[in-house]
Amino acid sequence: MEEPPNHDTWKNWFQLFGPKLLLCARQWTRSHADAEDVVQEAFIRFWRHQRDLPGEPMALLVTSARRAAFDLVRREDRRTAREERHVDGAAETVACFQVSLEDDERRAAIEEAMHRIPAEQREVLVLKIWGELTFDQIARELNLSPNTAASRYRYALAALRRELTSADCHG
Repeated sequence: MEEPPNHDTWKNWFQLFGPKLLLCARQWTRSHADAEDVVQEAFIRFWRHQRDLPGEPMALLVTSARRAAFDLVRREDRRTAREERHVDGAAETVACFQVSLEDDERRAAIEEAMHRIPAEQREVLVLKIWGELTFDQIARELNLSPNTAASRYRYALAALRRELTSADCHG
């Protein structure tokens, strides 16, 4: 687990935690731009209200980002319904990882596979891998038992492996 920077500036915190938080936020939002907005909102909430709370900074930031992402989605859903627009559902495709051209197809396959596994499994996988949370922290965040969090993680890995193997066989 990474330690928070010694200097007490938001820029140092953002450099340390921002990239991982963006990967997490991207899993809960519809576009890369929305994920960036969520990360910004999460850092503002954290810096103003939570940075002096006990606990792991990354866990607090992930919780803040998750809430900000869900708030954003709810706001957008209400606005869409209010304006009675039909959204075609095509999400902006932006890479979550910096990769070489050779790895671009694999990255796309992983992102597609991530969206095909069950949401509750995907969420645990994201919190564990990119959020670097423990199963206890994930359990508290999602209101689960640690054993359920660990099981969902194992199921998510297995489902992701199956999806990628299936894609390799058909591609």
